[in-house]
Amino acid sequence: MKTRPAGIGKVNADWMGSLPSQLRAMPLKHLAVPGSHDSFTFWVDVHAPVGPDQKAYVKYLATMFSVLAKKVMVKWSMTQNLTFREQLDAGIRYFDLRVSSKPGEVGNEIYFIHGLFGHKVRDGLLEINSFLSRHKKEVVFLDFNHYYAMEEDHHMYLLSMLQDVFGSKLCNNCMVENVTLEYLWEKKYQVIVFYHHPLAEDIPVMWPGSKIPAPWANTTEPNKLIQFLETTLKERAKKGSFHVTQAILTPRVNTVALGFFWGLRNYLVERNLPFIMSWVETQRPGVDGVNIITSDFVDLTDFANIVIKLNNLLLCEHNHKPR
Repeated sequence: MKTRPAGIGKVNADWMGSLPSQLRAMPLKHLAVPGSHDSFTFWVDVHAPVGPDQKAYVKYLATMFSVLAKKVMVKWSMTQNLTFREQLDAGIRYFDLRVSSKPGEVGNEIYFIHGLFGHKVRDGLLEINSFLSRHKKEVVFLDFNHYYAMEEDHHMYLLSMLQDVFGSKLCNNCMVENVTLEYLWEKKYQVIVFYHHPLAEDIPVMWPGSKIPAPWANTTEPNKLIQFLETTLKERAKKGSFHVTQAILTPRVNTVALGFFWGLRNYLVERNLPFIMSWVETQRPGVDGVNIITSDFVDLTDFANIVIKLNNLLLCEHNHKPR
């Protein structure tokens, strides 16, 4: 029987709305916010064609071995076990999104993708919107940062879809410093969309990717990952933006070979997660500290709780300031 660790459930569904007043007035770029990496890959379609984000050798493999190769790819593609709704209920508020059309498919339909094709983007957005309509003080960051097999028509379709689904919940692009929870609540904004493509530049409710840097360590070694995260955090203040700390180990070709029958979860993540999480627990949010922290498999640990609780450190600082 599959059991859920403590902290997974609805316990964090309203964590932003429950923050003390001092933190509601603080720029959101200084708060600790839990996020998920390749957020919407909890379901992938084994019978769909291999996604356009795959390198040539994987496409060759898939052609040669068909369903067997795809099943191996499923193991390496599924970085989240929780559905959209479960991630939101668990407290995840930043979503790393990679999207694609299905080459050869008629129309402009867009899908979430990581290796194989997942859900239609519209279905995911509607689920997020439904959550936000029930939890009026919660705010999400949607970071559309990778696009595959998408022409101008596909982008226009997706940009229009985002505006149709979220409407007045979309926050206008403005100075990052001004974005506090109080400001967002007053304007009834609940969604900040980052769209890393020039076609979105003239749309006021689309934020540029430059306002949410997410440096990527691209390593399988936990020590190198931590060193990289600490270096990039030190450089963060001068950028004046939101910041994503990607506490993520990336499988390489030889890692995929070694972990052929185990998949990402067993081979790379479970072995190293305690080490990575101990580092996360020692972080502090604030001017030179962490902001958004992303992890693979947000249901493996009490990840969201650990990140959210880091905000208590800001409260201690605030209470000890001289009057």
